[in-house]
Amino acid sequence: MPVDPPRPKPPPLTALRAFEAAARLGGFARAAEELAVSPGAVSQHIRTLEDWAGVTLFIRNAQGVRLTAAGARVLPLVSEAFDGLGQAAQTLRAAAGDVLSIAALPSFAQLWLSPRLPRLRAALPGVTISVTALERPPNLLREPFSLALFPGAQGQYLAQDALFPVCTPELARRLHRTEDLLSVPCLGDTIWTEDWPLWLQRAGGPAQVSGPGFSLYALALAEALNGAGVLMGRKLLVAPHLQSGALVRPFPLAVPLPDPLRALTPPEPLPGPVRRLLDLLREDL
Repeated sequence: MPVDPPRPKPPPLTALRAFEAAARLGGFARAAEELAVSPGAVSQHIRTLEDWAGVTLFIRNAQGVRLTAAGARVLPLVSEAFDGLGQAAQTLRAAAGDVLSIAALPSFAQLWLSPRLPRLRAALPGVTISVTALERPPNLLREPFSLALFPGAQGQYLAQDALFPVCTPELARRLHRTEDLLSVPCLGDTIWTEDWPLWLQRAGGPAQVSGPGFSLYALALAEALNGAGVLMGRKLLVAPHLQSGALVRPFPLAVPLPDPLRALTPPEPLPGPVRRLLDLLREDL
């Protein structure tokens, strides 16, 4: 009679993913943030994997966690496996050829990319373009994005950005010297807290200015358009309003930002629609 004994269970995929994220990022909380679960769930998944393997993967103490020798030995293999799965998913999505998923910093998604979408759609008939706003660049080996647009040191160069104050023409008539900024609200983004100090240092004006901060750059820009104050403008984000005359530059100094806008892409070869999208973005600069 045929023999069909029970076979050993494979390692749980979700537990392997939790282990890889925690080991790569150096902690359960950071892994939980990446995986969109709770730290407790990450801890439980790793316990499940340790029980399955019969080996301890992390040393846990009050200061956090660190890999055991066994965990460190297996991490490169697990990371390579998940990278391979990610590339396989990218290949499958690219085979369809009719969907482009773009990730971008929220301010660039709303103020830089969104105005360009009509032209991109017209130039890519039959292709659906979706946009996801993210605070940090995605891992394109793992996450199914066709392209990511972020300021930084990595990726294909798109455009150099620069800092300079902007405001309505009416408000600009009150500003003759950088010291005049002390008498008006100076608007800024609560993430880009160094923008005003960087420009002021180069301008030789007051050491600091004051005014409300906004968690979204688009909100700060809207307030500048309302005449509520002077915004520390980023060239790529305020350019349309300068062209229309709704905003002006009260001072000529522009301070280049160290990180240009770049396009991050999955590993080559890039699908044709992604290459065409990159060309269109460059042509529009």
